[in-house]
Amino acid sequence: MPFYKIADMPAKKGGTGGSVSKAVVGELMKAAIVTYQDGEGPIPHVHNNEEQYILMLEGNMRMVLGDEDRVITNGDMVHIPRGVRHGSRALGPVAFFTVKSPPGNGDLAQDSKLADDADEVRKRLAGVS
Repeated sequence: MPFYKIADMPAKKGGTGGSVSKAVVGELMKAAIVTYQDGEGPIPHVHNNEEQYILMLEGNMRMVLGDEDRVITNGDMVHIPRGVRHGSRALGPVAFFTVKSPPGNGDLAQDSKLADDADEVRKRLAGVS
């Protein structure tokens, strides 16, 4: 059975600033450690074929999930069901563990589609009315 050391996992730079993910893929899921710098986060999106869990390890992150808007922090776990629009924005440096299923090709963004109301969600994440 595979064992992994985070320090030894290959890092992949994300689409925003200094974001980095270190991911592994299994038969039924993919898992990763993800870091964002202050103000970074993915574009508001939907996964129609994947469900996801996020476990915050370090820092604070503002998150919009469906109609909810809150700050998540160390020890918070979030379930993102398939088809639910979501987005996040780091409030300082953050690190979180995430798991998605099914694994697809192992790419964390494989099933991400831009949310219809992405601009509105970006404003909410930035704290703009």
